Amino acid sequence: MSTTTPEAKLTKKDFESDQDVRWCPGCGDYMVLAQVQRLLPQLGIPRENFVFISGIGCSSRFPYYMNTYGMHSIHGRAPAIASGLKLARPELSVWVVTGDGDALAIGGNHFIHAMRRNVDLKIILLNNRIYGLTKGQYSPTSELGKKTKSTPMGSIDRPFNPVALALAAGASFVARTIDHDLAHMGKVLARAAAHKGAAFVEVLQNCMVFNDGAHAAIADKATRLDASVVLEHGKPLVFGKDRDRGIRLQGLQAQVVRLGEEGCSEGDLLVHDEQSEHRALAALLAELQAPEFPLPVGIFRAVTEPAHDERNAQLQAQARAAKGRGDLRRLLNGGDAWTIAPAQTGSTTWL
Repeated sequence: MSTTTPEAKLTKKDFESDQDVRWCPGCGDYMVLAQVQRLLPQLGIPRENFVFISGIGCSSRFPYYMNTYGMHSIHGRAPAIASGLKLARPELSVWVVTGDGDALAIGGNHFIHAMRRNVDLKIILLNNRIYGLTKGQYSPTSELGKKTKSTPMGSIDRPFNPVALALAAGASFVARTIDHDLAHMGKVLARAAAHKGAAFVEVLQNCMVFNDGAHAAIADKATRLDASVVLEHGKPLVFGKDRDRGIRLQGLQAQVVRLGEEGCSEGDLLVHDEQSEHRALAALLAELQAPEFPLPVGIFRAVTEPAHDERNAQLQAQARAAKGRGDLRRLLNGGDAWTIAPAQTGSTTWL
């Protein structure tokens, strides 16, 4: 009589590697790592089917600390490497962990094209608004006027808005969360993991050493309810510690209003729609910035579109139906040929 042994249920500990975590004490990366390790056992995916790929930077040490397959690759190229892996092995759950410098400076092109192609990757961008690994230079998300070791008089470059960039590039899932809010981060990452297609999550993360307090307004318990608005699908945009303020549209402009004043009620507020076919609403929300507006956190967009690997599989099927299975040896040895022969003058002529 044969019996089958049930598979052991995975836990957070199964995803913890034997490597010492070498981030600075107090770094927000610890919280992101812990949340990802808590999430993966819940997905019902065999551990050997997870892959974590990173580029260069503090955030990019992530694969060392995950007891999965992974690669610490080269600066900015993680989305390109991950895209190739997903095409070759579409059954894998492929994650990219990157930083604001790695993804948006040297890696900017790879980042936007992964979004444009809707490659089925889970991309977590840890945004501390600074180059932490190289000791405190300004990054593509550092604010105007930011004084750093490389901008001693203050930065004159306008910062990238990662959420707005991902939306403009066509990502089918775009979200923002913050390192200190573990419950919110867990929910957002779970939604990203379940999404088929390019899932982008910006995590606002603190660098205690080189940019402490970069996101203080929405991290501090005393101010965060007034400084941020949580996006919930199908619900009006209400915020504030007394939930007495909201955001409404006046024409094409967003406007902060106080509920109860001038007859304004929740029925007058903008209602969030993460599933809108058009990106206009999500793009408008992505542009809301302090101090005029609360910073939106949550899921900006979550729509169903064919993923890149699905389209590629369809293309392969069509090609095989039309031409049969490919033969690499025949391809290399067939087709057009060129002959090189000496010309009458003694020079070399291409024929």
